[in-house]
Amino acid sequence: MAYIATGNREDALDITQDAMFKLTRKYAGRPEGEWGPLFHRIMQTTIRDWYRRHAVRQRLLQWVGKSQEEEMGVISDYADPSQPSAHEQLAGERAAAVLDQALHRLPLRQQQVFMLRVWEGLNVSAAAHAMGCSEGSVKTHYSRALHTLRQALGDYCT
Repeated sequence: MAYIATGNREDALDITQDAMFKLTRKYAGRPEGEWGPLFHRIMQTTIRDWYRRHAVRQRLLQWVGKSQEEEMGVISDYADPSQPSAHEQLAGERAAAVLDQALHRLPLRQQQVFMLRVWEGLNVSAAAHAMGCSEGSVKTHYSRALHTLRQALGDYCT
């Protein structure tokens, strides 16, 4: 969920780790059944905080005339032997790329609802609790996300 929202693996891992720390620090004493929705709510808040910090950072970098690549430096990509083979990667690459692009084009709330409902398997009530909104809002965002994704994926949906 964090990766789709940020588009960066390292930022996504940081967000997830921060959310996990917040959950254990503040809610360790809560019943175990409440942890899932609480974690997702914390995750959504942490993602929104990341968006705010990222926007400020981008404005600052534009003001001083640096790109994010210049700030971070050049990092070489190395082959990772634990990754799937090139043949395995090519098999699902096209559909995955289309889905990834479609998910990134969704508004943030639709992204979040889709991830909570489809990938995390939360029901409407739990997703509403995690996002801090009404069940009707979850249903609306989910419906819109599905409609947009189906249009974007076209032939891959059949």
